[in-house]
Amino acid sequence: MKLSVIIVNYNVQHFLEQCLHSVRKATGSIPLEVFVVDNNSVDGSVAMVREKFPEAILIANRENTGFSKANNQAMRLAKGEYVLLLNPDTVVEETTFSKVIAFMDTHADAGGLGVQMLDGKGNFLPESKRGLPTPRVAFYKIFGLSALFPKSKTFGRYHLGFLDQHQTHEIEILSGAFMLMRKSALDKVGLLDEAFFMYGEDIDLSYRIVQGGWKNYYFHDTRIIHYKGESTKKSSVNYVFVFYRAMVIFAQKHFSQKNARLFSLLINMAIWLRAGAAIAARFLKAMALPAFDAAVLLGGLYFIKQAYETNVKLGEGDYYSQQLVNIAFPAYTLIWLIAVYFSGGYDKPIRLLKIVRGVVAGTALILIAYALLPEHLRFSRALILLGAGWAITSFLLTRMLFHLARFKNLRIDSGRVKRMAIVGSPDECKRVQGVLRQTNVSTGFIGFVSVADLPTTDNVYLGRFDQLNDIVTIYAIEEVVFCAKDLPAEHIIDRMAQLSSGRTIDFKIAPPESLSIIGSNSIDTAGDLYVIDMNSVNKPVNRRNKRVIDVGLSILFLGTFPVLMWAMKKPFGFVGNIVAVLFGQKSWVGYAPDSGTIHLPKIKQGVLSSADALDDSQRTGIISNRLNLLYAKDYKIENDIRVVWKAFRGLGN
Repeated sequence: MKLSVIIVNYNVQHFLEQCLHSVRKATGSIPLEVFVVDNNSVDGSVAMVREKFPEAILIANRENTGFSKANNQAMRLAKGEYVLLLNPDTVVEETTFSKVIAFMDTHADAGGLGVQMLDGKGNFLPESKRGLPTPRVAFYKIFGLSALFPKSKTFGRYHLGFLDQHQTHEIEILSGAFMLMRKSALDKVGLLDEAFFMYGEDIDLSYRIVQGGWKNYYFHDTRIIHYKGESTKKSSVNYVFVFYRAMVIFAQKHFSQKNARLFSLLINMAIWLRAGAAIAARFLKAMALPAFDAAVLLGGLYFIKQAYETNVKLGEGDYYSQQLVNIAFPAYTLIWLIAVYFSGGYDKPIRLLKIVRGVVAGTALILIAYALLPEHLRFSRALILLGAGWAITSFLLTRMLFHLARFKNLRIDSGRVKRMAIVGSPDECKRVQGVLRQTNVSTGFIGFVSVADLPTTDNVYLGRFDQLNDIVTIYAIEEVVFCAKDLPAEHIIDRMAQLSSGRTIDFKIAPPESLSIIGSNSIDTAGDLYVIDMNSVNKPVNRRNKRVIDVGLSILFLGTFPVLMWAMKKPFGFVGNIVAVLFGQKSWVGYAPDSGTIHLPKIKQGVLSSADALDDSQRTGIISNRLNLLYAKDYKIENDIRVVWKAFRGLGN
């Protein structure tokens, strides 16, 4: 056996499917075995592997054992001369395995090898080649010097930016996304250290290979796509803690006591700096636009009040109580902002009608509250109506200015749909077109690009694959979908790199016989996925509606608990569930259990499910799965209310 390929999967079924297709095409005549170790996924990954890739050796764990333990499970069974650890969110070229094996065969000193990795837009990923994170190197990275001077031999050693990506080099650290190792080297230095649950284990093993007398290489002559590059994790607070704690384990294991203490100090500084920065960045990003809107609304209200007093209430000075105004105006502003939020006015892309709808709804609430106030607390309906006019004007005007200024994520939805090109054979192009039309992506112009010299009398054919550069320019194509069944991965990657130069264009790859289309629109996204639209429950507006109904019911139940508790099977559990739902740990309605065979969008654990509205004799696994699918695909508030009404006595479960 020449090669053992090991892929550890956790809830990324569609990426895994594409990865395994590329591995199958890269096998050629190489004697190899493929292991898939699944860490207790619930998205249907195990069933997919059994059905579509029976040649793979599947290890289905009953718990998430972590990256190191899962890989070690397969490495202990591996029979290959070389062992490849491969991430499920990768695509390898058809010649990748043959090229890396040939290199290892002719370089007896090579213990490990990494390759050129590209993101989903064809951009080079710097983590393809890395240096040892010594205290000095860690200091330069933590404090941003490596980012400022990436090609410096002093400051750029973390990603070895001074080494040409188009040449093969000896390096120190390999990436766990594609980590090819000589089995005899592993037999000597050992497998992955299971003290590392996630992150850092590739650094540790790479270093041990070098310490064992072998060399690690960065091999430039083949490429892979790696959708989830390191940059996708930088804003994750959990990633900051887990990754940097892994670095501490590494330092304590391999550095001298003095250096380990220094390294640990630097790492702990980094943890709090990066975690604080990540939290602050998320908060500022989430609150920047509402805070701006609040300032504009408040400023406008005070200006309107001053102008109204001057021009309408002539000579009466401060006609309205300043104390009352200082309470009312912030309250009006808050109500308008909340109403716009729940109307979907802050969803991306921006839709002006939703903003207007939110302001009108907020104004109605303000007027109703105003009518219920005692006489001495009322001061002017006119200011409310004038303020509503200002709210609509300011919202629309600022959004138009943001749109014209091309601010990222603040573009107005003009209703214009994507212009797409599908590259493949006629049958595969039509199949992919059918999948696209069943997804939640807005597609307008869709043209086909032939992979062969076929007659192009049909208007849907824009030209041939070798004309793709011109086709993208002439037809203003915004997204290209490659059919993996008809195109080698090498050709796809080549064309992605060519088309992305100087253009803003997105790419997707459609695996054969699959209902998913996978890609990545930037290095900052973990990976984009088009699947047949069944995530209605996870749309922003439905997430908000579901949360509103959860909180509303919880408040109602809390206020009427002395009466309702007598109807509950488990009154104390009912109290606990009210608290859990109020604090967002649970939802009153969720999925029924035993639904791991289908891929569903994630929602909070439910106290009840649609199956609870049925008699016990009807609650089979198949029916529960179907109800879960319907619940996810077509969410409505009334569905939650109906389930709560019919299964009321079970609210304490």
